[in-house]
Amino acid sequence: MTGIIDANTKDNERGLLPYPIIFAANKGEPEAMKVVILHYGSYMTSLSMRKLYDEQGNTYWGIDEETCDRLRSKLIQAILAFKI
Repeated sequence: MTGIIDANTKDNERGLLPYPIIFAANKGEPEAMKVVILHYGSYMTSLSMRKLYDEQGNTYWGIDEETCDRLRSKLIQAILAFKI
C-alpha cells in the first residue's frame, strides 16, 4: 500500500485525491486515511477558526480544537460510509 500512496500523493492540477487513495481509505487502510485527513487538514482548520477570549477578556482568532476534532471524526465516518 505504501507504494500506491507514495506514487499518487503528488498534487494533481485540480487538487483532487487519487482514486486508489480514496478506495484504500474507504476499506479502512490507516495510511490512506491519514493521507485523506492531511489533504483536508487545512480546510478543517479554517472551518474551526473562532473568536476566542483570554483570561483578561481580550479577543483573538484561534482554532477551536473541539470543532476541529468533530470535523475530523465526521470526515472519517463519511469516508468509511462512502459507497464505492
